[in-house]
Amino acid sequence: MRTTIAHCIFAGLGLALAAQAQAVTVTGTISSTLILTAACQVNGSGATTGLNFGTLNFGTQDTLFTSANGQVLGGGGGAMSILCSAGTVPIVKVRAGAHDGLSSGGTRALADGSGNFVPYDFYTDAGHTQVLAIDGTISLPTSTGVAQTVNLYGQARGKTGLPAGTYTDTVAVELSF
Repeated sequence: MRTTIAHCIFAGLGLALAAQAQAVTVTGTISSTLILTAACQVNGSGATTGLNFGTLNFGTQDTLFTSANGQVLGGGGGAMSILCSAGTVPIVKVRAGAHDGLSSGGTRALADGSGNFVPYDFYTDAGHTQVLAIDGTISLPTSTGVAQTVNLYGQARGKTGLPAGTYTDTVAVELSF
């Protein structure tokens, strides 16, 4: 019986030693990745389509007005705001409007839906001396990651025979960077 107990003890010791010999430590690494792409926000929105670049409101005028001035304002009531990734060069392109060329006296036109048009133009300066043509561009400085203000102005010109009503236009705008 002593032999059986001794065999059992030696077998148990052998298993314990074998279990210790089987213990292995393995080391390695975890790879982590993040890919950042350049992006821009217009008036605080980062969408890629259907963005609101702002509103040009000429206010309320009587039908005998000679000219009305306005500025494109973003969502917060201030000028248009463009925030792009640092190192990008934002370019705003003001494309065609719905009624371009339909009224003499301006490259663009506001329409009342009944065939009446009020001519107007966009300008890059408050003095209305630098006309922004259809498909004209506004190049901004290389972005530092801080929002940049884009001042865009408009001037509508009155003409005889205009009936009272609400006149509107929709102009396409693109931002590339």
